[in-house]
Amino acid sequence: MRTPQRTTLREPRQLLDLVDQELGASQVRVVTQDEVDRFADVTGDHQWIHVDVERAAAGPFGGTIVHGFFTLALVPRLLEDILTIEDFSMGVNYGLDRVRFVRPLPPDTEIQGVATLTSARRIPAVDGGSEGVQAKASVVVEFANDGTTCCVAEILFRYHP
Repeated sequence: MRTPQRTTLREPRQLLDLVDQELGASQVRVVTQDEVDRFADVTGDHQWIHVDVERAAAGPFGGTIVHGFFTLALVPRLLEDILTIEDFSMGVNYGLDRVRFVRPLPPDTEIQGVATLTSARRIPAVDGGSEGVQAKASVVVEFANDGTTCCVAEILFRYHP
């Protein structure tokens, strides 16, 4: 397990100086079977490998696994643990580039996110304001017990001052 570490910046343009640097590691997080079941209800994805504990015990992973898209949905939350920008008016998730689900995540397993800033560039002002910054971070969702990779996602986000 990594020691949680956060990068705190005063303003978005400071991201421009951190490209190719590790930003830190999130707090440890656990996804419960109840959360998996509720995610299945919201998305309508009730495949047995996610929600049928008894059937999944005899399946290929020896138990249920968290939906890949649920794991992916945790990435912005893990990044929020890692990166704090103190002074901005609006931040938006701009999308994803490459995403890979490397290993299945069993419920009730501790995970952590580790983020590296891979790019940052200035973007035009919105509604007459100041120019903003678009950044991309590679967020690796790791199994906290051994640091192996569960999921890796390149997430794009924009900050406007």
